[in-house]
Amino acid sequence: MLLSRCVHSARPVRVSLTLQKSLFSTQPLRRTALFGGFARPTVKRVVVPWIQHKQHLIVQPSSETEEKQPQQPQKPERVRYNNFIDYLPASWAPYAFLTRIDKPIGTWLLYWPCAWSITMAAFHEQATVSSTAAMLALFGAGAITMRGAGCTINDLWDRDIDDKVERTKVRPIASGAVSPKQAIAFLGGQLAVGLAVLTQLNNYSILLGASSLSLVVTYPLMKRVTYWPQTVLGLAFNWGALLGWSAMTGGLDLAVAGPLYAGGVAWTLVYDTIYAHQDKKDDVKIGVKSTALRFGEKTNQWLTGFSATFVSMTALAGYMNGQGLPFYMISVLGTAAHLTWQLRTVNYDSPADCWAKFKSNTWTGGILWSGIVADALITSPPLLA
Repeated sequence: MLLSRCVHSARPVRVSLTLQKSLFSTQPLRRTALFGGFARPTVKRVVVPWIQHKQHLIVQPSSETEEKQPQQPQKPERVRYNNFIDYLPASWAPYAFLTRIDKPIGTWLLYWPCAWSITMAAFHEQATVSSTAAMLALFGAGAITMRGAGCTINDLWDRDIDDKVERTKVRPIASGAVSPKQAIAFLGGQLAVGLAVLTQLNNYSILLGASSLSLVVTYPLMKRVTYWPQTVLGLAFNWGALLGWSAMTGGLDLAVAGPLYAGGVAWTLVYDTIYAHQDKKDDVKIGVKSTALRFGEKTNQWLTGFSATFVSMTALAGYMNGQGLPFYMISVLGTAAHLTWQLRTVNYDSPADCWAKFKSNTWTGGILWSGIVADALITSPPLLA
């Protein structure tokens, strides 16, 4: 009836929005307490975040949706070495650090016995400057390569203890920057370069040089079984005193090269014992042995004896080779003076001072070599031909 009246009435009838919603709502009817009749339940209005723009419906993303979106993985921060290695490509840097190329002291200590022997052999053979310089350069390349290979071998053996020592826990294998498999592959490349250098020598020298590899490989294990691992290091690091002579002469004169080699081993016991005092506290904790622990409070007395052996063996090698006065004044007395300074001023309880004295042995080797060169220039003019 209501609708019929609305149609025939002259006045328009307004139907409220509430009535329209009530008429078309699908909610079930319920009895109200006030009127006793039926009414539809009140529906709570829900605002849906829709935006209508140019007939397109766009859903605004909620904060929950944004949080569920996967975040882009961040690149690991590059390790900084605070030297020229930082300028190398990021993939190269750990391998350069593995070879200790940023610390050339080890290369110098390996190279000096080679240089002594080559120059003394050149003095003995009256070799030309060009041939001597070429051999010195070749052995320089070999020293850089094999010192790096030795560091890789050492870090492979010591990866289970390097991470327990404050000074060595940042090494690439111990820190995980280079995996053992990657290090072994890299070592293969290093040894290939070393072999290429070695094959430039005569056959006798190739066999002599190859025979030193066993010392290089086994040295890192010695600190686990003996308090004298520095002796094995000395046997390996001073092999160039033998090899340099044979490379220049095609043979081995042990009357000269023998004392030079023995003196070099004693010298290694001096500088590497000082070096080992840096880690003596950590070595005790992890059970690693060294001459620093063996000598203890008597280190200075022991090293004085080894220094005297080094100087006397150097003098004997020079005498057997017919060296002149410049050799004794510079190579013998100069070396003795430098070693005396080291032992009088070193503080075995200061890692920083031990490192400084260890590094100063670059000058020890350089002083000895400069005496040989001076002697050759003054007393052996054919060397300049």
